[in-house]
Amino acid sequence: MQIQVSTNSSVDGSEGLTSEIESTVSNTLSRFVDQITRVEVHLADENADKSGGGDKRCTMEARVAGQQPVAVSHNADSLEEAYAGAADKLSNLLTSKLGKLDRRKGNQPMGGPGAS
Repeated sequence: MQIQVSTNSSVDGSEGLTSEIESTVSNTLSRFVDQITRVEVHLADENADKSGGGDKRCTMEARVAGQQPVAVSHNADSLEEAYAGAADKLSNLLTSKLGKLDRRKGNQPMGGPGAS
């Protein structure tokens, strides 16, 4: 799974931040590693120099093999909360979407037989 990180001009896209994001996304989406070809992460500070809460936004788009891309967005007070929240939302969306595809194909739900 390839992870691409980009930022707007108001966010310092340092190597350290990129590494933290890649680690968070990899860990959160690890169970989908065989199905996701690429995840694009975009960070933005919507208010830049102005004060105010919830102005950090992370948008994540996952490219799933053989499917249309899916995207989520999460706003928070910090960049860390924004990308962690977006990763969680993306995991939930993929669980739902890929679980429905498995059921249509007659496969067991994620987690196997007797999963609750």
